[in-house]
Amino acid sequence: MPSQTIQWFPGHMAKTRRLISENLKNVDAVIELLDARIPYSSQNPEIRKLCANKPSIILLNKASLADPAVTRAFAAHFSNENTVCIETDCISGHGLSKIAPAIRELCGEKLARYEEKGMIGRSLKAMVVGIPNVGKSSLINKISGNKKAKVENRPGVTLNKQWVGTDIGIMLLDMPGVLWPKFEDATVGENLAITGAIKDDILDVESIAMALCGRLREQYPAELCARYKITVLPSPNEADNYDLLTLIGKKRGFCISGGEIDTERAANMLLDEFRAGKIGRISLDIPKFEV
Repeated sequence: MPSQTIQWFPGHMAKTRRLISENLKNVDAVIELLDARIPYSSQNPEIRKLCANKPSIILLNKASLADPAVTRAFAAHFSNENTVCIETDCISGHGLSKIAPAIRELCGEKLARYEEKGMIGRSLKAMVVGIPNVGKSSLINKISGNKKAKVENRPGVTLNKQWVGTDIGIMLLDMPGVLWPKFEDATVGENLAITGAIKDDILDVESIAMALCGRLREQYPAELCARYKITVLPSPNEADNYDLLTLIGKKRGFCISGGEIDTERAANMLLDEFRAGKIGRISLDIPKFEV
């Protein structure tokens, strides 16, 4: 994976860290969105540290694209007395009805104090955090009932904080999504690139696709073979990830002059099909606990 995917915009992270710190005192809870396909890789450690003392809802978003057994295991792993973890899909709306009851339960003592003071029906406030392109704006639009947050299928669209009212008794504070300055593990950078959290136009698309080939060959060989009509999957000793990408391009007929395979076209196709869930329900992060 090119080194350019490992270093990212510390200035943007500093601005977001400051925004979060300044506004935490104004909210009752934090809603953190993770990509269900990469729960470890999509959890910004800087945000987790800042929000550690607030009641939290963790949404494993895009769950319809992830391996269901792995997602269930991560949901159980992240849940504790101060955190509720919910599987969601902000496009279809799956799981979103569980958010408001979960926040009210986590903030039960505060709501009781409001009622004692006669402040019945007062809205709770929640901060929405997460990395780019994980679905924050889609979440807000879905539960606000209006197109309040700008949505595009690319990272870095929300650049400043914004308050949004909803019909579920919760005010949402949307924070810009940003990656942390340095990935200690190259696999994290690769996973973020594969899922689209990092802009494709500043990366080597063939390197990203080769990394995905390696993940699929190791973790989901049956789905890989079925999608691309590969009868016998070559072992890493027989063919490296570039060779596998070339084979996929050949199966799709991406030939150019001289009989060569257009591997750039194959790379873009592979990433598009993975992100759309066409290869199957796939989780790239391997749980470090028993599934």
